[in-house]
Amino acid sequence: MEQPAFLLVLLACYLIGSIPFGLVVTRLAGVGDIRKAGSGNIGATNVYRTAGRRLGILTLFLDALKGALPLYFCKLFLPLDETRIGLIALALFLGHCFPIYLRFKGGKGVATALGVFLVLNPLAVLEALLLFVFIVWKSRYVSMGSISAASVMPLLIYIHQKSLPLFLAALAIGLVVIYRHRENIERIAHGTESRLKL
Repeated sequence: MEQPAFLLVLLACYLIGSIPFGLVVTRLAGVGDIRKAGSGNIGATNVYRTAGRRLGILTLFLDALKGALPLYFCKLFLPLDETRIGLIALALFLGHCFPIYLRFKGGKGVATALGVFLVLNPLAVLEALLLFVFIVWKSRYVSMGSISAASVMPLLIYIHQKSLPLFLAALAIGLVVIYRHRENIERIAHGTESRLKL
């Protein structure tokens, strides 16, 4: 695949990743601007807490889907090496975190990361998901579960894939997820982080 064509693919994936489904579904449901409610985040957790379980689950599904489907079809139809696969995964993820449609103020990237990781290695996702569920069950902090899963994902990808480019892509994604949870980390440290009500 020629470099100019690949750059167009990266741009298209970034634009797809930038679609703010949390904002779209809440507005269509008549909830209003999700950025003015709860934590102000456009991700599934804030939608769940402020607009209800159904919209939260729908946002999670759509944000994961916009990471999984484009990457899956790119792998299926384009001649890509592992470096370019990793770059496409990053473009989709960074689109969600820094969407051009919202002046680069997006979500924390967990659901979209889930989508791309499902395509890269479903077994690694299952293992990280088990850790996420355990941490959330014990702490009731979704953010702590997300940070824990993001922390182990690069190692799991490397164990299963034995690929340095995919490990580096997973590491970059994990570090961005952790960085975007920095305020949650501070609130957990001070005991002011919101706990999930099951």
